[in-house]
Amino acid sequence: MTSTSTSTASPKVLIVYGGWAGHEPQQTSQRFASLLTERGFEVSLTDDLDVYLDAERLSRLALIVQCMTMSTITDAQLAGLLAAVHGGVGFGGWHGGAGDSFRAQPEYQFMVGGQWVAHPGNIVDYTVQMTKQDPITQGLSDFEMHSEQYYLHVDPSNEVLATTTFSGDVMPWIAGAVMPVAWKRRWGQGRVYYCALGHVNSDFDVSEARELTLRGLLWAAGSLD
Repeated sequence: MTSTSTSTASPKVLIVYGGWAGHEPQQTSQRFASLLTERGFEVSLTDDLDVYLDAERLSRLALIVQCMTMSTITDAQLAGLLAAVHGGVGFGGWHGGAGDSFRAQPEYQFMVGGQWVAHPGNIVDYTVQMTKQDPITQGLSDFEMHSEQYYLHVDPSNEVLATTTFSGDVMPWIAGAVMPVAWKRRWGQGRVYYCALGHVNSDFDVSEARELTLRGLLWAAGSLD
C-alpha cells in the first residue's frame, strides 16, 4: 500500500513499514507521517521493501524512516538502502521498527548503530535520562515510561543523547547497566538516528517520547542542527 501527499516543492520523506503487527507499524508510521507533513515535508508510505531497489527515487529523498520489525530483506534491497544512506539520505526509526528489523543482516545493524537483544520484564516502569545537550534534547527533562525497556547491543561510536538504567529486579546481573535509548551517528554522508521507545503507538502519547523521536527524524533529514 502506498500513499503520497500532493506537494512537490517540499523535502521528501519515505516511510517504510511492516513486519510484526504487535508493534503497530502502520499506526506509528501514520502518526509520524502526520507530524512530518505538518512540518512541511512531502511524505510517502509503503509496505514494500522493493522501494529500496529504486536508486533514483531514493536519491531524491531527504529521509528514510523505517518501521519494519523481525523481517527479512534481500541482498539487493539492503544494498540499495545502504547506498542511499551512504550517499547522503537520512535514516531514522524507533524501537523494533529500526532496531530489530533484519536479524540476519549485521551490515544493516552496523548502519543503525545497534540491535535489540532483550526487554527484561517485558512491560515495566523505567526512567529515560537526557545525557547530552543537543538540539534534539534541548528543553527535554528526564521522563517516565511504562513499556518495554530495550536492552541493546550498541556501537561505541554512537553519539548517545538519552539513556536508561536497569534496576536488576528481573535479571540481577544487569543491575546498574546504563543503556542508550536514543543516539545519532553517520553512515558515509548520511545522518542516522535511532530511538528505542515506541513499543506501541500509545507510547508516543508521552509527549517527551514523541518529541525525542520526532526531533531525531528532523535532524536525520537535515532540518535540525
